[in-house]
Amino acid sequence: MSDNTPANTSGQADHSPATQGDSKLPERFENPGLPPHVPRRSDVDVKAAKRAERQVVALFTLSALGTVGFVIAYLFIPMDARGYVIGIGEMDLYHLALGITMTLSLGGIGFGAVHWAKTLMPDEEVVEERHEQASDEETREGAAAHLRSGWKESQLGRRPLILQSAAGALGLFAIPLVLQLGGSLGPAPGRALYDTNWKQGLRLLIDPSGVPVKASDVTIGSVFHIMPEGWVGEEAHEEHTEHEIMEAKAEDQVILVRLDPEVVQSQKSLDWGYEGILAYSKVCTHVGCPVALYEQQTHHLLCPCHQSTFDMTNDCEVIFGPAGRPLPQLPITVDAEGYLVADDSFKEPVGPSFWERG
Repeated sequence: MSDNTPANTSGQADHSPATQGDSKLPERFENPGLPPHVPRRSDVDVKAAKRAERQVVALFTLSALGTVGFVIAYLFIPMDARGYVIGIGEMDLYHLALGITMTLSLGGIGFGAVHWAKTLMPDEEVVEERHEQASDEETREGAAAHLRSGWKESQLGRRPLILQSAAGALGLFAIPLVLQLGGSLGPAPGRALYDTNWKQGLRLLIDPSGVPVKASDVTIGSVFHIMPEGWVGEEAHEEHTEHEIMEAKAEDQVILVRLDPEVVQSQKSLDWGYEGILAYSKVCTHVGCPVALYEQQTHHLLCPCHQSTFDMTNDCEVIFGPAGRPLPQLPITVDAEGYLVADDSFKEPVGPSFWERG
C-alpha cells in the first residue's frame, strides 16, 4: 500500500492544525472570561456582616489577650517550674505557657485577618489589560480614586472597631519581641565562661548515665561524652534544680577521645592528657553548639551547626569553618582506683569568643 502524502523536506516544523479523525482542533482558544460573581451572605445580609465583624474583633482581642498572657508568663513563671498536663505528663510549665500564649497571639492576628478578608473585604475578581508603564495624569487620578474607593469598600470607615482591635493586637504583639531582646539575651557573660564546675579531683562521668570512666576502658578511637562528678545522673537531680543542670551542661560538657600518642603533634596536649586520652570542651568556640562528631580516620572534631572543624592531633586548632579559636583542653589524670579525674579546671574560657575575653 503506497502513501501519497507528500513528505516535508523543508526541514521546518509543520504548523498545520492537528487532526483527530475528521475534526480539526482550533488554533487558539477564546478567553472564557471570569465566572459570574456570587455574593456572600455578608454582602446581602446586614446581620451576617455584623456577626462577621464581631468575630473578627473577637479574634483580634484573643490575640491581644495572648500577648498579655505571654508577658505575664515570661515575667512571673519560674524557668524550672514543672507540672502535670493531662495527656502529656510531667513537663516544663514555663515553656508550655510561652508556647500557648504565643500561639494565641499569632493565631488571633492571622485568623482574624483571614476571616476579615473572606467575609467583609471585596471579593470580586477583576482583569486589567496590560498598558504602558508611564500613565497620563487622568489615569493616575483614576488609580488614586480607585484606592480611595477600595478604602471605602473595605468598610474600615464604617467599622472602626475592627481597625481599633487590629491596631491594639498588632501593637501589643511588639511587646514580646522587645521583652525578649531586652531580657532573654541577658547580661554579658562576665565570669560565667571562665569559671566552670570542673575542679581538681572530680571524676569524669559519662553523660547522661553518670557512670565514671576508667582509663583502661577507653580504647583508641572510642568517644565519650563527659560531665563533671555531681552534675549528671540521679545524684545531680537530687542536689540541683533542672535549670542549674542545664546551665552546667552549657558550660561543662567535654568530649573524651583516646588517640595513638604517635599521631599527636602537640606535647602540651599529651602532657594535659593521660596516655593519649585527651579531653576537650564540647562547646564550639563559634556560637556554642555542641561539637559532638568525631572522625576517627582524620582525628577531626566537627561542629554540626556551621561545620567548624578542629584537629585533635594539634591542640584542637581550627582547620575549617567560622570558629575563631581552638577548643579549650581539660587537664586530666587518674586517681588511685584508675578512674579518670580532672587535674585542674580549664585554663581559658570555654565557648564562643566574646568582647571581654582577654
